[in-house]
Amino acid sequence: MKVLIITGNLAYPLISDVVSDVDEDVIVHVADTQVAAFLTPNQIIKEVRNNFENELDNIDLILVPGLIKKDTDEITEALQIPTFKGSTDGADLAMVLNLLESIELSTSKPADKLIEEEKRKEALKFIDDFENDEKLREELLKKPNNILVKNLPVGEDFPMRVLAEIANAPFLSKEELIKKCQFFVDSGADMIDIGMAAGEDYSDRIPDLIETLRPIVGDRPLSIDTLNSKEIKVACEHGIDLVLSLDLGNYSKVIDTLKEYDVPAVLLPTNFSKGITPKTPQERVELMEELIEKTEGLTYIADMILDPVNSSSIVESIIACDDFHKINPAPMFFGVGNVTELMDADSGGVNVLLAGIGMELGVSVLFTPEESGKTRGSVHELAVASKMMFLAKNRGSIPKDLGINLVEFKDKHKKLQTPLPDIEDLELITPGEPIKFSRDVAGSFKIVIDYGTSVENSKIIVVHFKKNAPDLVFEGKTAKEIYDEIIKKDLVTKLEHAAYLGAELEKAEIAMNTRKDYVQDFDLF
Repeated sequence: MKVLIITGNLAYPLISDVVSDVDEDVIVHVADTQVAAFLTPNQIIKEVRNNFENELDNIDLILVPGLIKKDTDEITEALQIPTFKGSTDGADLAMVLNLLESIELSTSKPADKLIEEEKRKEALKFIDDFENDEKLREELLKKPNNILVKNLPVGEDFPMRVLAEIANAPFLSKEELIKKCQFFVDSGADMIDIGMAAGEDYSDRIPDLIETLRPIVGDRPLSIDTLNSKEIKVACEHGIDLVLSLDLGNYSKVIDTLKEYDVPAVLLPTNFSKGITPKTPQERVELMEELIEKTEGLTYIADMILDPVNSSSIVESIIACDDFHKINPAPMFFGVGNVTELMDADSGGVNVLLAGIGMELGVSVLFTPEESGKTRGSVHELAVASKMMFLAKNRGSIPKDLGINLVEFKDKHKKLQTPLPDIEDLELITPGEPIKFSRDVAGSFKIVIDYGTSVENSKIIVVHFKKNAPDLVFEGKTAKEIYDEIIKKDLVTKLEHAAYLGAELEKAEIAMNTRKDYVQDFDLF
């Protein structure tokens, strides 16, 4: 196949080097422009006609820069040669060319984005097909390492299930409770947990909590996090699906109720009523085995207690999980929030690493709240991480190039910089005195973000003020959507105000997409 690639002067050295080893017959043509992304369909048509008039019949395909603004249909029609968008980054062109036979290129979407989407679809389809295979599910549930919580299969042979805790649930208003639950559901939680208050008895509020949350969780299991025996009994009587937790101090008071209502429980190798907490991996395993024996006949998930870094020992707790799993195939519980909430670091990398460790250990449940700004989004991160580890496990691969990833603040691939033009003889301008502020006579703007239960449900809100009184409100998903409307209404008359507004709207869009807090006029990072 003969492929004609159109590029600009600045990108040409990079493009020619990248495609030098591909199997296809490639011609790289440098159009009369410095920046390839500035090319228009008309310019490309003229370039091809002027330079390849006698070769058009021999060219099978034209690839144009992935970042050009318009679609390529006009080029295809004019030249009668299929023309598609290449990659956004020239460094990815070799990958595109090597996959020409297996992908359907687009006239409107850059090829590398298309490939990413196809890989993602394949990855998610594999998981969906697995989850919907009823016959396989029945077979796997016969194994001792898998159980049912409500209608959800939980165990080593299934994707790790994400359990999201609504912390301090008794103290939330009904509206706050519903919003938090919906946020977790939209974030990908498989189960929702009602977090009670340690050392308190709010059993009288449990029926209303369950009734409020049931319509939101739908078919998902609903659990309760308490050691209080009265709260556990009331929760069981009102249809709770899972109890967190039983230990050697409270099991005897609730075991009959749990068996009567057939409610599974998370088991802890502790006796908090007597102040007993294990220190070594061996002590954890021995206490867990003792509790399992005393609660014989109960469906359970074992929580060996994942410790925060440098509290007791995260390493010791991981060893305890490994030691337990070697002698007992039962599902295991991983309190990931114990680590992320007690570490001053962005949660994404921590969550995916802990999910990977959990997968190797045979963990079945990943548990987290989202109680601090640094852990906002942990449920979503664990939901993605669980899928990544399930794919890696089933493919027998490392968790890389799976079709889904958690690369959010950095770049998966190093982008090759297009070289600058010769700037040696150009005038160099460095920062001087800032422009003195003066109010725009057309008015001013207040920018806020309405954070929904997901990024898709969030929006940027901009209020316009004329003479200190609000007179217009703008809503949109992107900075461009909003500033386009502002410009159409002639609401900016000063260049410095336009520059300021563009910068602030872009900050707001980044904050909305990353779930960071946005405050106008303050640095985002």
